[in-house]
Amino acid sequence: MLDKLEAIYNHFLSIEEKLSDPEVVTDMKKFSKLNKEYKGMQVIVDKYKVYKDVIENIQNAKEMLSDPDPEMQAMAKEEIDILQPQKEALDEEIKVLLIPKDPDDKLDVVMEIRAGTGGDEASIFAGDLYRLYTKYCESQNWKVETVTLNEGSSGGYSKVVLEIFGDEVFGKLKFESGAHRVQRVPKTESQGRVHTSAATVVIMPKFELDEIDVKKDDLKVDTFRSSGAGGQHVNKTESGVRFTHLPTGIVSESTDSRSQHKNREIAMQKLYQRIKEAQREKAYSEQKQKRKSLVGTGDRSDKIRTYNYPQNRVTDHRINLTLYSLDKIMDGNITEIIEKLQMAENADKMVEA
Repeated sequence: MLDKLEAIYNHFLSIEEKLSDPEVVTDMKKFSKLNKEYKGMQVIVDKYKVYKDVIENIQNAKEMLSDPDPEMQAMAKEEIDILQPQKEALDEEIKVLLIPKDPDDKLDVVMEIRAGTGGDEASIFAGDLYRLYTKYCESQNWKVETVTLNEGSSGGYSKVVLEIFGDEVFGKLKFESGAHRVQRVPKTESQGRVHTSAATVVIMPKFELDEIDVKKDDLKVDTFRSSGAGGQHVNKTESGVRFTHLPTGIVSESTDSRSQHKNREIAMQKLYQRIKEAQREKAYSEQKQKRKSLVGTGDRSDKIRTYNYPQNRVTDHRINLTLYSLDKIMDGNITEIIEKLQMAENADKMVEA
């Protein structure tokens, strides 16, 4: 394990050197990418330094055991008794840190929130989720850009599309993909009955377009006039974009933005993600790995979480986690849920390994 950590540390130092290279500093895209990798390695490098010191101190104490002075021997034994449990605890922590990360975890994301079943109440709940996630992003010092905000007829939003930029965005938000269910008395309910409504959340990693290995000859591109809510922008320009990947038949399109350039980017991101998902499914099938992980499946039909207002309760069904702090969670405090989901994912990876 020490050899593996040493290799990581050397790579960390090489990135540190590149970050001070004038050619890298002037290339913002390259600098940003290296800086993200550098920050992502900081935790394990810090842990490595502590671990190395503990091992060296244990080794020095063991050498002192052969000292003819009984007092020196006693001091050495006492130090080993203190340091050995520290080493064992660090062993376990580092094992978790060395679990292979999904390379997509470091990517920025496109988040889509849609009102599901439940009429006006579903739109209001989608608006509540929009507020929840923007507050969580603020707590993480992430930058949020709004692409689409389609208002509901009685408040909230029927559809929200956001772009989120920062450190490890996909690694934390990927668990939010799926159907979110709410149980509460709607504002429109006159008899005080509890209703169940839903909204869906989709988290898509933002791949660098120049890294997407899709041949232009394999793409059919269509542009079309996207329908909107009316007004001066509707049906004036062909801003909608549709890509068809000819070898697989996979189709993606975007009408989220009034800008054709932005729609091309979003549609390409969707296409690449769908191609990657198809490739993963094929690989799993070939390897007879039919069992999917408990977390991060991204299936819209999965009811991943229930928000019960009468009982101030939130339940994540994938890991059977129940918290009685709905009020705080709806204010963006979802760190505990995300950490528990990350732990479940890591445990799953360790079992597979």
